[in-house]
Amino acid sequence: MSHEQLLILAILAATVALFLWGRWRHDMVAVGALLACVAAGLVLPADAFAGFGHPAVITVACVLVLSRGLLTSGAVDALARLVLPSGAGPTLTIAALAALGGVLSAFMNNVGALALLMPVAIQIATRQGLPPGRVLMPLAFGSILGGMTTLIGTPPNLIVSGFRETTGAGTFSMFDFTPVGLAVAALGVLFVGLLGWRLVPVRKRAAAEGFDTGAYLTEARVSEDSKAVGKTLREIERLLDEAGAQVVGLVRNDVRVTAPSPGRLVRSGDILVIEAEADALASALSSLGVKLEEAHRAEKDKDKDKDKDSKEEQALAAKAEAGADAAAAAAAAATTSASGGRGNGDAEAADEAKQEKPADEIVLMELAVLPGAAIAGRSATSALLRTRYGLNLLAVSRQGQRSTARLRSMTLRAGDLLLMQGPPEALIEFASESGCVPLAERALRIPDKRQAIAASAILAAAVAGAAFGLLPAAISFAAGVLASMALRTVPPRAAYEAVDWPVIVLLGALIPVAGAMEATGTAGLIAEFLLEGVAQGHAVIALALMLVVTMTLSDLVNNAATAAVMCPIAIGTADALGANADPFLMAVAIGASCAFLTPIGHQNNTLILGPGGFHFGDYWRLGLPLEILVVAVSVPMLLLVWPL
Repeated sequence: MSHEQLLILAILAATVALFLWGRWRHDMVAVGALLACVAAGLVLPADAFAGFGHPAVITVACVLVLSRGLLTSGAVDALARLVLPSGAGPTLTIAALAALGGVLSAFMNNVGALALLMPVAIQIATRQGLPPGRVLMPLAFGSILGGMTTLIGTPPNLIVSGFRETTGAGTFSMFDFTPVGLAVAALGVLFVGLLGWRLVPVRKRAAAEGFDTGAYLTEARVSEDSKAVGKTLREIERLLDEAGAQVVGLVRNDVRVTAPSPGRLVRSGDILVIEAEADALASALSSLGVKLEEAHRAEKDKDKDKDKDSKEEQALAAKAEAGADAAAAAAAAATTSASGGRGNGDAEAADEAKQEKPADEIVLMELAVLPGAAIAGRSATSALLRTRYGLNLLAVSRQGQRSTARLRSMTLRAGDLLLMQGPPEALIEFASESGCVPLAERALRIPDKRQAIAASAILAAAVAGAAFGLLPAAISFAAGVLASMALRTVPPRAAYEAVDWPVIVLLGALIPVAGAMEATGTAGLIAEFLLEGVAQGHAVIALALMLVVTMTLSDLVNNAATAAVMCPIAIGTADALGANADPFLMAVAIGASCAFLTPIGHQNNTLILGPGGFHFGDYWRLGLPLEILVVAVSVPMLLLVWPL
């Protein structure tokens, strides 16, 4: 064993130990390993950061951005309502939910797919009378399984594809992972949905997961193309049941009916007073195709301002054409333009600028009205929320009490929770001046049909470009990101926020470290030890061993890091056997994705830990039989699809 091999083995052992220790973040450990390799002379300083330009790293970042477009446009919410059965029993519902998570995670980041469907899963658990964990764990595992089926489904697949290129065989194509991955995912989802969910321990939801804000009352306007038009309130209640919401009032011609008859027909222009939890509010609105009344009023006011500006500009032009002083007309026009067409100077221009913030600078925030607050005893209208602060009051929660007043004229009280929309700085200013305390930002996604179609079309085009070899994967998805930003399915600022930068740093730092393992012959040395010490030179046993070792390491270490560490070993093992490297690389891809035994093996497992009320040792009860199933299905499928 050479001096260089001893050094890289020591660095690798320390890296894995730090990963397992968990005191430092994975990206910090990866950068530390890279710098150690540079200091030891194993990686040239000029090549230290070459990994950040690797196509796999670029593709991972781009897929995360495109996933954000699907999330914010409401495309997935619409798909969930279309696919998930209503009125079915727990087995069929859980199986359908896990399958939907798997399908989504094949084409978007699997953590994003889980995050989108978690509110749906919790609603299903409530409706079926199940502990949340018994729905959340099958969903998490289903979304992990689905990621194995395409090149872009999960970062390990992209990493494995990049390492294949180093063998001279080129990268894997978009659907090279599908034959084996789909077989494993399909059987895994069937097992989890039909039988496995019963193995999940019954736990209560963690109390510290969040605070209970109670149900909000909000007003939603029924437009001409809304699904609610022509339906009775009874039919609308049935649609809202799935979202855990209900209609508690109706406003027609500015007259509020507090207890409308269930048989009353809803007309275009009616305003429904809806009661719903904050997390279910978007689902309730999208199920009816209605729009928040405040959003409607804001658009209407904006249109009025445009009409007014247009009329003033036309009057000025007419005056100029009639022979008025051209200089005076120009000065008047400049004054009108500077003041937003209102002619009241810089103050109103500033107010208008405050109200016309770009969409990516507008947030939703919950605020609590403190005792003695200046806003207490006043309404949104009297407090000049829109004209003074550029804010919209979307909903009010009053701990079980209902007001008969319209939302904009409701007298606010101490203890009320307000769901407000506006620029962050304006919300903080309002909270400070009015005596409210900010509680949390809310991700209220109200589906936009045109944006949802655009986001889906962009992703489909990017996938097609990579799948049919029209463009390299990194270029195709980068073009998709550019299109998303141009069409604002992902606002430009949000594009950078969508990227999981610790994962990007992890990949970019570990790629040169993995290259050093291969260049020094260390990967071949480890492969030789595994072959001679365990597999005894049998290729099939070596393949199964590669899968099991990768799967075990992935249960303890980040899956992307596991793939980066194991790929050189897989290539070295294939070389030592004189076998095709593809089945060994595929085994690494499957093993790196299948982390079901611990909450730290995959981000999806961590994400459900609190909402499901799970303990560290709860995962293996469903995870262990699932991993055994994965091995039993994967090995014969690998031998069939990718012969040794």
